[in-house]
Amino acid sequence: MSKKENVDFVISTLQDLYPEIPIPLNHQDPYTLLIAVLLSAQSTDVRVNQITPLLFEKADNPYDMVKLSVEDIRDIIKPVGLSPMKSKGIHGLSKILIEQHGGQVPKSFEALEALPAVGHKTASVVMSQAFGVPAFPVDTHIHRLMYRWNLSNGKNVVQTEKDAKRLFPKELWNDLHLQIIWYGREYSPARGWDLEKDIITKTIGRKSVIEDYYKSKKS
Repeated sequence: MSKKENVDFVISTLQDLYPEIPIPLNHQDPYTLLIAVLLSAQSTDVRVNQITPLLFEKADNPYDMVKLSVEDIRDIIKPVGLSPMKSKGIHGLSKILIEQHGGQVPKSFEALEALPAVGHKTASVVMSQAFGVPAFPVDTHIHRLMYRWNLSNGKNVVQTEKDAKRLFPKELWNDLHLQIIWYGREYSPARGWDLEKDIITKTIGRKSVIEDYYKSKKS
């Protein structure tokens, strides 16, 4: 199969498996999505979804959030990890949203990435999921699968994002990045991986990855 045929196979398989695409992080609006995505760094979506209701009960907008102290926020979000950095980031970005953006989440990559604790991936998730702007946020699942599928060399997430944007049609980016995440969790995880259930990797996967998988099963 050619690279284009492989890409088409990925797209059609994911559309068959996930015609309806759930958003992994619970939120009500761009602000609560921004906070949830920030909290998800080096944590699981399940853990974040357990903590955000407790935080948003006290503050689900920047005006209420700045009334809390950094310590108050940290006490609530401690279970998601990296709470010292994240609590300062949440408080700091809420203050900036009020002072510079009228309390609204800005609709540009540049303005989002200028906020404390907001990197390119977080900005990309907000732009795609809150505002419908084409973006391709790369998390660990997408990074792993793009390498397994021989669609990227896997050297770093920046390169993986470039490869994904080059290979996949722009109008599909917002759906595809979520479909790949769900597929990675269900069929192609880092641990406990069963290649027989992973139809995409089994069909178009990198030869060395497939060989290593079978070697590990024999040993």
